[in-house]
Amino acid sequence: MNIVIREAAFSDLRNLAELFDLYRQFYEQEPDYELAFQFLSSRFKNSESTILIAESDDLGLVGFCQLYPTFCSVEATPIYSLYDLFVLPDARKLGVGRQLLLAAEVRALADGKARMDLTTAKTNLPARSLYESLGWQRDEVFYAYNKRPKH
Repeated sequence: MNIVIREAAFSDLRNLAELFDLYRQFYEQEPDYELAFQFLSSRFKNSESTILIAESDDLGLVGFCQLYPTFCSVEATPIYSLYDLFVLPDARKLGVGRQLLLAAEVRALADGKARMDLTTAKTNLPARSLYESLGWQRDEVFYAYNKRPKH
C-alpha cells in the first residue's frame, strides 16, 4: 500500500471527521460525527493545531496525527503536544503510525519546536512499543495529573 503523508486541508475535513470520530470511540466516547466535525472545524478556523494525514490510493484517509503548539516554561521554548494519533484498524501494522510520527518530527523541527510531548495509556502496548522504537523517552520523573473544574 502506497501511503502519502501530508498536512490536512480544510477540504479534507469531512473525511477527517470520520477518522476523528473513530479515534474518539477508541477512547470509549459515544459516536458523534457532528461533534468531531465541529471540533476539527474550529481547530482549522482558529489555526489552533496542525493535522497531518496519511492517505492511500486504495483506501483514502487511513490515519492522522494532531499537533497542538504550546510552550515549555522551564526550558522557555515552544513545543508541540502530539495529542492525537490514529490509524484505521485495516491499515495498522503497515507502518502508517510510524510514518505519521516521523512526519510530525520533521514538522516540529521545521516549526522550531524544541520537542514533542505525548501521553498514552499504560495498557496501549503497541503504541508504547512504536514510540520507544522511534526514540521517544518515557518520563520516569513526573506524574501526569488532570482535574475537571467543578461548577
